[in-house]
Amino acid sequence: MIHITLPDGSVKEFEKNTTPMDVAKSISEGLARNVISASFNGKTIETATPLTTDGSLILYTWKDDEGKKAFWHSSAHVMAQAIEELYPGVKLTIGPAIENGFYYDVDFGEHTISDKGFKALEDKMIEIARGKHDFKMRDVSKAEALSIYKGNEFKTELIENLEDGTITFCDHSTFTDLCRGGHIPNTEIIKAVKILSVAGAYWRGDEKNKQLTRVYAISFPKQKELTEYLNFLEEAKKRDHRKLGKELELFTFSKKVGQGLPLWLPKGAALRERLENFLKKAQKKAGYEMVVTPHIGQKELYVTSGHYAKYGADSFQPIHTPKEDEEFLLKPMNCPHHCEIYANSQWSYKDLPKRYAEFGTVYRYEQSGELHGLTRVRGFTQDDAHLFCTPDQLDQEFKNVIDLVLYVFGSLGFENFTAQVSVRDPENPDKYIGDVKNWEKAEQAIINAATDKGLNFVIETGEAAFYGPKLDFMVKDALGRRWQLGTIQVDYNLPERFDLTYKGSDNELHRPVMIHRAPFGSMERFVALLLEHTGGNFPIWLMPKQVIILSLSEKYEKYAEKVLNLLENNEIRALVDNRNETVGKKIREAEMQKYPFMLIIGEQEQEQDKITVRKHGGEDLGMISIEAFSKVIETEISKTLKQF
Repeated sequence: MIHITLPDGSVKEFEKNTTPMDVAKSISEGLARNVISASFNGKTIETATPLTTDGSLILYTWKDDEGKKAFWHSSAHVMAQAIEELYPGVKLTIGPAIENGFYYDVDFGEHTISDKGFKALEDKMIEIARGKHDFKMRDVSKAEALSIYKGNEFKTELIENLEDGTITFCDHSTFTDLCRGGHIPNTEIIKAVKILSVAGAYWRGDEKNKQLTRVYAISFPKQKELTEYLNFLEEAKKRDHRKLGKELELFTFSKKVGQGLPLWLPKGAALRERLENFLKKAQKKAGYEMVVTPHIGQKELYVTSGHYAKYGADSFQPIHTPKEDEEFLLKPMNCPHHCEIYANSQWSYKDLPKRYAEFGTVYRYEQSGELHGLTRVRGFTQDDAHLFCTPDQLDQEFKNVIDLVLYVFGSLGFENFTAQVSVRDPENPDKYIGDVKNWEKAEQAIINAATDKGLNFVIETGEAAFYGPKLDFMVKDALGRRWQLGTIQVDYNLPERFDLTYKGSDNELHRPVMIHRAPFGSMERFVALLLEHTGGNFPIWLMPKQVIILSLSEKYEKYAEKVLNLLENNEIRALVDNRNETVGKKIREAEMQKYPFMLIIGEQEQEQDKITVRKHGGEDLGMISIEAFSKVIETEISKTLKQF
């Protein structure tokens, strides 16, 4: 007999070779109908895998992330089979599950696939799925695996890097594929599929390798869920920051300037400035000092910090001075520069903490295929700050930074979030620098602070930065999508590498602890996510223009200008639209530009020294005085812009 521990802590006794599905049936028939995947002692297994030892078992359904992963991974196998049947002679490579759906990278050879072929591929997948084919894992020797994929250089390369005795295949229907496992019981569970797009993808992400065709798709256990997802995609298209950024005249890109280098238009620059001023004001209250550092730095600076060894390949090529033997890099990060600012003076424990903040522009080389609007660029501005403190100050300083991040989220409408404590992977020490004991202290400091602040957090192994663990804030936007926004990192290593010190109360020199933090992350990415989260309807305190004054005719232009001056005296940002157009057209265009309020100016308004107020979205507030309207604006601002 074997003893199986379930997630609720209960332990059940079963015959040896009992499967996860058998365990599910012993609990309830309803659970057995819904179980699609499992893990045993932390390892993903099939629902038909025999259990031979004592251990902990977790059963997954479609509602679980791991269940979706198995569902989409299995669907990738079905899509690969359908591709082979519709396009004979293709070479399959890899097909993983991703956050939403799955893809398969394929060398189509003489064939091509476009959206015209999507329907046929979807139909073939459903035809295969209805066959109710079981997914079955089997061990394969290295020699047999190589013989099966003779002629497929991609699979052969993968197999060559595997040890004999560790190679497994998955079979279903007439199809077999190199696979590590993690499948649903059978294909019949797949009820609805949609091919989403195709794109180019280099083999193993290396632009020196052959370009393959990546086929993206998604699948569901119910047609209704696919319909809901497609509706979600339509809404996401409407909120695409690239579309809204163009419509709202916030930013643009130029081929002559270069890919991944955004140009901020006047309205976008004003938006950025308000975001910066918002954070600067809070930082000033929190004791930060603003600094400015150059856009380039000597290569040796980043060698000292360790960034060059870890990220050198992602940097732009060094700049060589024409007359002296020096190498410079476009600045890929701000922290080494801030370390040098700290090192400029001798500090006592009484001077600490020192908090240096900078909106510093940095540059990193991203492959052209990975660039995406403002979310993936080659030049971006970080709302960076680095705090240097004593070990005794670390806990409170870290909590203070958490408070600042929560203030930013609250004022910008990001209310649905979780926290992630990202720690090192002890099985992969080469990814990190520094002493293990310092890592342990840093990780525990973050966990303690997150616990004391009552954050809902999870611990993710292997997600730490190379120099220290971090607390990442994972935000859900209005469409339910998950983004990483805001990060706080504890670092014992850079102070060591830069030989940073302070004089303690014992009159001896000690190492400070360093905290890296960026509530926005980068201005570019933050604006992109804020655009998509709000659909362009920013909090009123952030809007480039809060009010547009619509004059019914040129007879009321002087009164419109008077209203404009009164609003500006009350620090309300407004503009006048006195074009010779119908008021209906002016309102429609103002709605498209997302102005929070439209003020209609005509004969009645002029005679009574009032304004007719219309909110974005169509709500009519009627005719009121300018003083009353100013209070409406104040109330709207106070709803979102909190005091720090």
